[in-house]
Amino acid sequence: MVSYFVPRGRVLLKAGNLRKVVQPQQPQQLQLQASKPAQQQNGSWPVARHFRQFSSNSSSSGNAPLHRLKAQPQPQPHRQQLTPNQNLAQVRRNVLSRWTGFLLRWAPMGICVFGAIEWQLHKKRCERDGSPRTASEFQSRVYCSLPLRIISRCWGWLAACYMPTTLRPYVYGWYSSAFNVNLSEAQYPEYEHYNSLAEFFTRPLKEGARTIDAQAPLVSPADGKVLHFGSASESLIEQVKGVNYSIEDFLGPLQTLEEAKSGVSYAQALKRQRDGTTELYQCVIYLAPGDYHRFHSPTAWQPTVRRHFSGELLSVSPKVAGWLPGLFCLNERVLYMGQWQHGFFSYTAVGATNVGSVEIYMDAELKTNRWTGLNVGKHPPSTYEYDEVALNAEQKPKQLGKGDLVGQFNMGSTIVLLFEAPKNFKFDIVAGQKIRVGESLGHIVERK
Repeated sequence: MVSYFVPRGRVLLKAGNLRKVVQPQQPQQLQLQASKPAQQQNGSWPVARHFRQFSSNSSSSGNAPLHRLKAQPQPQPHRQQLTPNQNLAQVRRNVLSRWTGFLLRWAPMGICVFGAIEWQLHKKRCERDGSPRTASEFQSRVYCSLPLRIISRCWGWLAACYMPTTLRPYVYGWYSSAFNVNLSEAQYPEYEHYNSLAEFFTRPLKEGARTIDAQAPLVSPADGKVLHFGSASESLIEQVKGVNYSIEDFLGPLQTLEEAKSGVSYAQALKRQRDGTTELYQCVIYLAPGDYHRFHSPTAWQPTVRRHFSGELLSVSPKVAGWLPGLFCLNERVLYMGQWQHGFFSYTAVGATNVGSVEIYMDAELKTNRWTGLNVGKHPPSTYEYDEVALNAEQKPKQLGKGDLVGQFNMGSTIVLLFEAPKNFKFDIVAGQKIRVGESLGHIVERK
Protein backbone atom coordinates (compact mmCIF):
# COMPACT_ATOMS: atom_id res chain seq x y z
CA MET A 1 0.00 0.00 0.00
CA VAL A 2 2.87 2.35 0.83
CA SER A 3 4.25 2.02 -2.72
CA TYR A 4 1.23 3.86 -4.12
CA PHE A 5 2.42 7.06 -2.47
CA VAL A 6 5.91 7.10 -4.05
CA PRO A 7 7.03 7.58 -7.69
CA ARG A 8 6.89 4.47 -9.83
CA GLY A 9 10.05 5.22 -11.80
CA ARG A 10 12.75 4.92 -9.15
CA VAL A 11 12.78 4.10 -5.47
CA LEU A 12 15.86 4.64 -3.33
CA LEU A 13 16.37 1.98 -0.69
CA LYS A 14 19.28 1.29 1.56
CA ALA A 15 20.51 -2.21 1.23
CA GLY A 16 19.84 -3.21 4.81
CA ASN A 17 16.27 -1.93 4.75
CA LEU A 18 15.51 -3.64 1.45
CA ARG A 19 16.80 -6.94 2.80
CA LYS A 20 14.54 -6.64 5.91
CA VAL A 21 11.49 -6.03 3.78
CA VAL A 22 11.96 -8.72 1.17
CA GLN A 23 13.80 -11.53 2.97
CA PRO A 24 10.82 -12.88 4.99
CA GLN A 25 9.12 -13.86 1.72
CA GLN A 26 12.04 -14.74 -0.60
CA PRO A 27 15.29 -15.18 1.35
CA GLN A 28 17.17 -16.80 -1.55
CA GLN A 29 16.05 -14.56 -4.42
CA LEU A 30 16.66 -11.02 -3.16
CA GLN A 31 20.36 -10.22 -3.30
CA LEU A 32 22.01 -7.11 -4.57
CA GLN A 33 24.31 -7.24 -7.55
CA ALA A 34 27.85 -8.19 -6.62
CA SER A 35 29.14 -5.88 -9.29
CA LYS A 36 28.50 -2.84 -7.09
CA PRO A 37 30.30 -3.58 -3.80
CA ALA A 38 31.87 -0.15 -3.73
CA GLN A 39 28.50 1.55 -3.44
CA GLN A 40 27.54 -0.57 -0.40
CA GLN A 41 30.88 0.07 1.29
CA ASN A 42 30.52 3.78 0.79
CA GLY A 43 27.00 3.71 2.32
CA SER A 44 25.42 4.84 -0.98
CA TRP A 45 21.84 4.03 -1.91
CA PRO A 46 21.29 1.43 -4.64
CA VAL A 47 18.52 2.00 -7.12
CA ALA A 48 15.49 -0.29 -7.25
CA ARG A 49 13.25 0.15 -10.27
CA HIS A 50 9.50 -0.38 -9.99
CA PHE A 51 9.44 -1.47 -6.37
CA ARG A 52 5.84 -2.66 -6.60
CA GLN A 53 6.68 -6.17 -7.78
CA PHE A 54 9.74 -8.38 -7.93
CA SER A 55 9.70 -11.48 -10.01
CA SER A 56 9.35 -14.69 -8.03
CA ASN A 57 11.15 -16.61 -10.81
CA SER A 58 14.39 -14.67 -10.56
CA SER A 59 17.62 -16.66 -10.40
CA SER A 60 19.19 -17.47 -7.00
CA SER A 61 22.60 -16.50 -8.41
CA GLY A 62 24.43 -13.60 -6.73
CA ASN A 63 24.80 -11.90 -10.18
CA ALA A 64 21.05 -12.03 -10.89
CA PRO A 65 19.44 -8.64 -11.58
CA LEU A 66 16.79 -7.15 -9.28
CA HIS A 67 13.32 -7.87 -10.65
CA ARG A 68 9.83 -6.85 -9.67
CA LEU A 69 8.38 -8.40 -6.56
CA LYS A 70 5.33 -10.45 -7.43
CA ALA A 71 2.45 -10.00 -4.97
CA GLN A 72 1.58 -13.14 -3.13
CA PRO A 73 -2.00 -14.20 -3.77
CA GLN A 74 -4.20 -13.76 -0.72
CA PRO A 75 -6.60 -16.52 0.13
CA GLN A 76 -10.19 -15.48 -0.49
CA PRO A 77 -12.26 -15.53 2.69
CA HIS A 78 -15.16 -17.87 2.68
CA ARG A 79 -18.41 -15.92 2.51
CA GLN A 80 -21.31 -17.39 4.39
CA GLN A 81 -24.43 -17.79 2.33
CA LEU A 82 -27.14 -15.43 3.65
CA THR A 83 -30.72 -16.54 4.04
CA PRO A 84 -33.53 -14.53 2.38
CA ASN A 85 -34.48 -12.99 5.73
CA GLN A 86 -30.90 -11.91 6.31
CA ASN A 87 -30.72 -10.42 2.82
CA LEU A 88 -33.94 -8.48 3.46
CA ALA A 89 -32.60 -7.19 6.78
CA GLN A 90 -29.37 -6.10 5.09
CA VAL A 91 -31.34 -4.23 2.40
CA ARG A 92 -33.40 -2.48 5.06
CA ARG A 93 -30.28 -1.41 6.94
CA ASN A 94 -28.78 -0.02 3.74
CA VAL A 95 -31.96 1.92 2.93
CA LEU A 96 -32.17 3.27 6.49
CA SER A 97 -28.53 4.35 6.38
CA ARG A 98 -29.06 6.17 3.08
CA TRP A 99 -32.19 7.95 4.33
CA THR A 100 -30.51 8.89 7.62
CA GLY A 101 -27.63 10.48 5.76
CA PHE A 102 -30.05 12.31 3.48
CA LEU A 103 -32.06 13.70 6.40
CA LEU A 104 -29.01 14.76 8.37
CA ARG A 105 -27.73 16.64 5.35
CA TRP A 106 -30.88 18.37 4.11
CA ALA A 107 -33.33 18.49 7.06
CA PRO A 108 -31.67 21.48 8.82
CA MET A 109 -31.88 23.53 5.63
CA GLY A 110 -35.52 22.54 5.15
CA ILE A 111 -36.37 23.52 8.74
CA CYS A 112 -34.72 26.92 8.29
CA VAL A 113 -36.64 27.55 5.06
CA PHE A 114 -39.92 26.49 6.68
CA GLY A 115 -39.24 28.70 9.71
CA ALA A 116 -38.52 31.73 7.51
CA ILE A 117 -41.72 31.19 5.51
CA GLU A 118 -43.80 30.77 8.69
CA TRP A 119 -42.24 33.91 10.19
CA GLN A 120 -43.16 36.02 7.15
CA LEU A 121 -46.70 34.61 6.95
CA HIS A 122 -47.31 35.32 10.64
CA LYS A 123 -45.94 38.84 10.19
CA LYS A 124 -48.39 39.50 7.35
CA ARG A 125 -51.29 38.11 9.41
CA CYS A 126 -50.45 40.48 12.28
CA GLU A 127 -50.23 43.44 9.90
CA ARG A 128 -53.52 42.50 8.26
CA ASP A 129 -55.37 42.12 11.59
CA GLY A 130 -53.71 45.18 13.15
CA SER A 131 -52.61 43.13 16.20
CA PRO A 132 -49.22 43.37 17.96
CA ARG A 133 -46.48 41.37 16.32
CA THR A 134 -46.16 38.60 18.90
CA ALA A 135 -45.00 34.99 18.62
CA SER A 136 -47.27 32.43 16.99
CA GLU A 137 -48.07 29.10 18.60
CA PHE A 138 -45.44 27.40 16.46
CA GLN A 139 -42.78 29.97 17.31
CA SER A 140 -43.58 29.70 21.03
CA ARG A 141 -43.22 25.91 20.96
CA VAL A 142 -39.91 26.09 19.13
CA TYR A 143 -38.54 28.66 21.59
CA CYS A 144 -39.72 26.68 24.61
CA SER A 145 -38.07 23.54 23.20
CA LEU A 146 -34.58 25.02 23.40
CA PRO A 147 -32.39 23.52 26.17
CA LEU A 148 -32.37 26.76 28.16
CA ARG A 149 -32.58 25.04 31.55
CA ILE A 150 -29.46 23.01 30.80
CA ILE A 151 -27.68 26.18 29.63
CA SER A 152 -28.79 28.03 32.77
CA ARG A 153 -27.53 25.26 35.05
CA CYS A 154 -24.18 25.23 33.26
CA TRP A 155 -23.94 28.99 33.59
CA GLY A 156 -24.82 28.79 37.29
CA TRP A 157 -22.07 26.21 37.82
CA LEU A 158 -19.57 28.33 35.88
CA ALA A 159 -20.45 31.50 37.80
CA ALA A 160 -19.92 29.71 41.11
CA CYS A 161 -16.42 28.50 40.16
CA TYR A 162 -13.44 30.03 41.93
CA MET A 163 -11.85 32.91 40.08
CA PRO A 164 -8.05 33.25 40.40
CA THR A 165 -7.04 36.52 41.99
CA THR A 166 -4.89 37.57 39.04
CA LEU A 167 -7.84 37.25 36.64
CA ARG A 168 -10.43 39.07 38.73
CA PRO A 169 -9.56 42.64 37.69
CA TYR A 170 -9.73 41.67 34.00
CA VAL A 171 -12.93 39.57 34.10
CA TYR A 172 -14.85 41.76 36.55
CA GLY A 173 -13.54 44.90 34.87
CA TRP A 174 -14.77 43.72 31.48
CA TYR A 175 -18.14 42.82 32.96
CA SER A 176 -18.42 46.20 34.66
CA SER A 177 -17.63 48.02 31.43
CA ALA A 178 -20.01 45.89 29.35
CA PHE A 179 -23.03 46.28 31.69
CA ASN A 180 -22.27 49.67 33.32
CA VAL A 181 -21.76 48.34 36.84
CA ASN A 182 -21.40 51.08 39.46
CA LEU A 183 -18.93 49.48 41.85
CA SER A 184 -18.39 52.65 43.85
CA GLU A 185 -21.65 52.06 45.75
CA ALA A 186 -20.78 48.44 46.58
CA GLN A 187 -19.81 47.53 50.12
CA TYR A 188 -16.55 46.06 48.77
CA PRO A 189 -15.40 48.05 45.72
CA GLU A 190 -12.22 45.99 45.23
CA TYR A 191 -12.37 43.31 42.54
CA GLU A 192 -10.12 41.02 44.55
CA HIS A 193 -12.75 40.61 47.28
CA TYR A 194 -15.11 38.51 45.11
CA ASN A 195 -14.09 34.86 44.77
CA SER A 196 -16.50 34.09 41.90
CA LEU A 197 -18.77 35.73 39.37
CA ALA A 198 -21.78 34.72 41.47
CA GLU A 199 -20.42 36.70 44.43
CA PHE A 200 -19.78 39.66 42.15
CA PHE A 201 -23.35 39.51 40.78
CA THR A 202 -24.90 39.48 44.25
CA ARG A 203 -22.61 42.09 45.82
CA PRO A 204 -24.08 44.01 48.77
CA LEU A 205 -24.34 47.78 48.85
CA LYS A 206 -22.84 50.24 51.27
CA GLU A 207 -24.86 51.29 54.26
CA GLY A 208 -27.03 54.21 53.19
CA ALA A 209 -26.50 53.68 49.45
CA ARG A 210 -30.29 53.45 49.03
CA THR A 211 -32.76 55.72 50.78
CA ILE A 212 -36.22 54.32 51.56
CA ASP A 213 -39.04 56.81 50.95
CA ALA A 214 -40.87 56.82 54.26
CA GLN A 215 -43.87 58.79 52.92
CA ALA A 216 -44.69 56.51 49.99
CA PRO A 217 -47.05 53.57 50.71
CA LEU A 218 -45.20 51.47 48.12
CA VAL A 219 -41.56 51.69 47.02
CA SER A 220 -39.44 49.94 44.44
CA PRO A 221 -38.26 46.48 45.57
CA ALA A 222 -35.22 46.42 43.27
CA ASP A 223 -32.94 48.38 40.97
CA GLY A 224 -34.14 48.00 37.42
CA LYS A 225 -36.31 49.20 34.59
CA VAL A 226 -40.08 49.59 34.79
CA LEU A 227 -41.53 47.34 32.09
CA HIS A 228 -45.21 47.97 32.76
CA PHE A 229 -47.65 49.08 35.44
CA GLY A 230 -51.34 49.83 35.80
CA SER A 231 -54.63 48.41 36.94
CA ALA A 232 -55.73 44.83 36.30
CA SER A 233 -59.01 43.83 34.72
CA GLU A 234 -61.27 41.05 35.92
CA SER A 235 -59.16 38.31 34.29
CA LEU A 236 -56.20 39.78 32.41
CA ILE A 237 -53.24 42.00 33.17
CA GLU A 238 -50.82 43.56 30.72
CA GLN A 239 -47.35 42.08 30.39
CA VAL A 240 -46.30 45.01 28.23
CA LYS A 241 -48.46 47.38 26.28
CA GLY A 242 -50.76 45.33 24.04
CA VAL A 243 -49.65 41.91 25.38
CA ASN A 244 -51.78 40.37 28.13
CA TYR A 245 -51.68 37.32 30.37
CA SER A 246 -54.14 35.66 32.71
CA ILE A 247 -54.16 36.49 36.42
CA GLU A 248 -55.31 32.96 37.26
CA ASP A 249 -52.59 31.35 35.16
CA PHE A 250 -49.98 33.52 36.85
CA LEU A 251 -51.07 33.11 40.49
CA GLY A 252 -52.66 29.67 40.32
CA PRO A 253 -56.03 28.66 41.76
CA LEU A 254 -57.65 30.41 44.68
CA GLN A 255 -56.33 29.49 48.10
CA THR A 256 -59.57 28.37 49.73
CA LEU A 257 -62.66 26.50 48.61
CA GLU A 258 -64.84 29.32 49.94
CA GLU A 259 -63.18 31.77 47.56
CA ALA A 260 -63.68 29.40 44.63
CA LYS A 261 -67.40 29.01 45.42
CA SER A 262 -68.03 32.68 46.10
CA GLY A 263 -69.59 33.14 42.67
CA VAL A 264 -67.50 36.18 41.73
CA SER A 265 -64.68 36.59 39.25
CA TYR A 266 -61.14 35.51 40.07
CA ALA A 267 -59.91 39.08 40.54
CA GLN A 268 -62.83 39.93 42.84
CA ALA A 269 -62.27 36.77 44.89
CA LEU A 270 -58.69 37.87 45.62
CA LYS A 271 -59.78 41.16 47.14
CA ARG A 272 -60.39 41.66 50.81
CA GLN A 273 -62.73 44.57 50.12
CA ARG A 274 -65.50 43.64 47.68
CA ASP A 275 -67.55 46.80 48.00
CA GLY A 276 -66.00 48.43 44.93
CA THR A 277 -63.69 50.77 46.83
CA THR A 278 -60.48 48.94 45.88
CA GLU A 279 -58.86 47.72 42.69
CA LEU A 280 -56.05 45.36 41.67
CA TYR A 281 -52.83 46.95 40.41
CA GLN A 282 -49.62 45.49 39.04
CA CYS A 283 -46.05 46.63 38.47
CA VAL A 284 -43.26 44.80 36.60
CA ILE A 285 -39.58 45.68 37.19
CA TYR A 286 -36.81 44.14 35.08
CA LEU A 287 -33.33 43.68 36.56
CA ALA A 288 -30.58 43.97 33.93
CA PRO A 289 -27.28 42.04 34.31
CA GLY A 290 -25.48 45.16 35.53
CA ASP A 291 -28.04 46.09 38.18
CA TYR A 292 -27.94 45.45 41.90
CA HIS A 293 -29.21 41.83 42.09
CA ARG A 294 -30.73 41.79 45.56
CA PHE A 295 -34.39 42.61 46.07
CA HIS A 296 -36.24 44.07 49.07
CA SER A 297 -39.73 44.36 50.49
CA PRO A 298 -41.69 47.22 48.87
CA THR A 299 -43.96 47.79 51.87
CA ALA A 300 -44.95 46.40 55.27
CA TRP A 301 -46.86 43.17 54.65
CA GLN A 302 -47.40 39.62 55.95
CA PRO A 303 -46.78 36.65 53.58
CA THR A 304 -48.98 33.60 54.25
CA VAL A 305 -48.47 31.25 51.28
CA ARG A 306 -45.52 30.38 49.07
CA ARG A 307 -45.95 28.78 45.65
CA HIS A 308 -43.08 27.59 43.47
CA PHE A 309 -43.95 27.10 39.79
CA SER A 310 -41.24 25.00 38.12
CA GLY A 311 -41.70 26.28 34.57
CA GLU A 312 -39.40 27.37 31.78
CA LEU A 313 -36.32 29.57 31.96
CA LEU A 314 -37.00 31.90 29.04
CA SER A 315 -35.45 35.32 28.67
CA VAL A 316 -37.41 38.13 30.34
CA SER A 317 -35.71 40.98 28.49
CA PRO A 318 -38.05 43.76 27.34
CA LYS A 319 -37.89 42.62 23.70
CA VAL A 320 -38.86 39.04 24.55
CA ALA A 321 -41.57 40.25 26.95
CA GLY A 322 -43.12 42.21 24.10
CA TRP A 323 -42.85 39.27 21.69
CA LEU A 324 -43.95 36.20 23.70
CA PRO A 325 -47.47 36.35 25.22
CA GLY A 326 -47.85 34.84 28.68
CA LEU A 327 -44.10 34.87 29.30
CA PHE A 328 -44.43 35.29 33.07
CA CYS A 329 -46.91 32.41 33.21
CA LEU A 330 -44.48 30.12 31.38
CA ASN A 331 -41.35 30.88 33.37
CA GLU A 332 -40.25 29.42 36.68
CA ARG A 333 -41.31 31.73 39.49
CA VAL A 334 -41.52 31.96 43.27
CA LEU A 335 -44.75 33.57 44.44
CA TYR A 336 -45.57 34.83 47.94
CA MET A 337 -49.15 35.88 48.72
CA GLY A 338 -50.34 37.66 51.81
CA GLN A 339 -51.92 40.86 53.11
CA TRP A 340 -50.93 44.48 53.54
CA GLN A 341 -52.80 47.46 54.95
CA HIS A 342 -55.08 47.79 51.91
CA GLY A 343 -55.82 44.09 51.29
CA PHE A 344 -54.38 41.42 49.01
CA PHE A 345 -50.66 41.56 48.19
CA SER A 346 -48.45 39.25 46.09
CA TYR A 347 -44.71 39.38 45.47
CA THR A 348 -43.26 37.25 42.64
CA ALA A 349 -39.63 36.63 41.66
CA VAL A 350 -39.56 35.36 38.08
CA GLY A 351 -36.65 33.22 36.88
CA ALA A 352 -34.99 33.64 33.49
CA THR A 353 -32.32 32.27 31.18
CA ASN A 354 -28.88 32.06 32.85
CA VAL A 355 -30.35 32.78 36.29
CA GLY A 356 -28.47 30.19 38.32
CA SER A 357 -31.08 30.28 41.08
CA VAL A 358 -33.50 32.47 43.00
CA GLU A 359 -32.62 32.62 46.69
CA ILE A 360 -35.10 33.77 49.35
CA TYR A 361 -33.41 34.43 52.69
CA MET A 362 -36.47 33.67 54.82
CA ASP A 363 -37.17 30.37 52.97
CA ALA A 364 -34.16 28.06 53.26
CA GLU A 365 -36.09 25.05 51.91
CA LEU A 366 -36.73 26.67 48.54
CA LYS A 367 -34.72 25.14 45.66
CA THR A 368 -35.03 26.62 42.19
CA ASN A 369 -33.53 25.70 38.82
CA ARG A 370 -33.54 22.03 39.74
CA TRP A 371 -32.14 19.31 37.49
CA THR A 372 -35.01 17.75 35.52
CA GLY A 373 -32.94 15.54 33.19
CA LEU A 374 -32.37 15.86 29.48
CA ASN A 375 -36.08 16.35 28.77
CA VAL A 376 -35.62 18.93 26.04
CA GLY A 377 -38.98 19.95 24.62
CA LYS A 378 -41.00 18.28 27.41
CA HIS A 379 -42.88 20.73 29.58
CA PRO A 380 -45.53 20.61 32.30
CA PRO A 381 -48.98 20.21 30.71
CA SER A 382 -50.50 22.75 33.04
CA THR A 383 -49.35 25.97 34.65
CA TYR A 384 -51.00 24.76 37.86
CA GLU A 385 -48.18 22.32 38.60
CA TYR A 386 -46.51 23.92 41.59
CA ASP A 387 -45.35 23.30 45.14
CA GLU A 388 -47.29 25.14 47.81
CA VAL A 389 -46.18 25.78 51.38
CA ALA A 390 -48.54 27.34 53.89
CA LEU A 391 -46.57 29.60 56.20
CA ASN A 392 -48.29 28.56 59.44
CA ALA A 393 -47.62 29.81 62.92
CA GLU A 394 -44.35 27.86 63.17
CA GLN A 395 -43.05 28.64 59.69
CA LYS A 396 -44.60 32.08 59.27
CA PRO A 397 -41.86 34.71 59.12
CA LYS A 398 -42.14 37.98 60.90
CA GLN A 399 -43.95 40.75 59.12
CA LEU A 400 -41.71 42.21 56.47
CA GLY A 401 -41.05 45.89 56.78
CA LYS A 402 -40.56 48.40 54.02
CA GLY A 403 -37.04 48.03 52.60
CA ASP A 404 -36.25 44.72 54.35
CA LEU A 405 -33.94 42.43 52.37
CA VAL A 406 -35.90 39.51 50.84
CA GLY A 407 -33.58 37.61 48.51
CA GLN A 408 -31.33 37.70 45.47
CA PHE A 409 -31.09 36.63 41.84
CA ASN A 410 -27.87 35.01 40.69
CA MET A 411 -28.32 36.95 37.45
CA GLY A 412 -30.77 39.57 36.18
CA SER A 413 -34.49 38.75 36.19
CA THR A 414 -37.91 40.29 37.00
CA ILE A 415 -40.04 41.24 40.02
CA VAL A 416 -43.84 41.32 39.58
CA LEU A 417 -46.05 43.03 42.17
CA LEU A 418 -49.82 42.42 42.14
CA PHE A 419 -51.70 44.14 44.93
CA GLU A 420 -54.99 45.56 46.08
CA ALA A 421 -55.18 49.30 46.69
CA PRO A 422 -57.83 52.04 46.85
CA LYS A 423 -59.13 53.36 43.57
CA ASN A 424 -57.45 56.70 44.22
CA PHE A 425 -53.98 55.10 44.16
CA LYS A 426 -51.79 56.78 41.53
CA PHE A 427 -48.43 55.61 40.18
CA ASP A 428 -45.44 57.97 40.26
CA ILE A 429 -43.51 56.16 37.50
CA VAL A 430 -43.51 55.88 33.72
CA ALA A 431 -42.86 52.86 31.50
CA GLY A 432 -39.19 52.44 30.61
CA GLN A 433 -37.99 54.46 33.59
CA LYS A 434 -34.88 53.40 35.53
CA ILE A 435 -35.69 53.04 39.20
CA ARG A 436 -33.77 52.13 42.35
CA VAL A 437 -34.58 50.43 45.64
CA GLY A 438 -36.62 52.64 47.98
CA GLU A 439 -37.92 55.10 45.40
CA SER A 440 -41.67 55.70 45.38
CA LEU A 441 -43.87 53.63 43.06
CA GLY A 442 -47.08 55.52 43.81
CA HIS A 443 -49.18 57.38 46.31
CA ILE A 444 -52.79 57.62 47.44
CA VAL A 445 -54.51 60.83 46.36
CA GLU A 446 -56.36 62.53 49.16
CA ARG A 447 -60.08 62.81 48.49
CA LYS A 448 -61.61 66.23 48.77
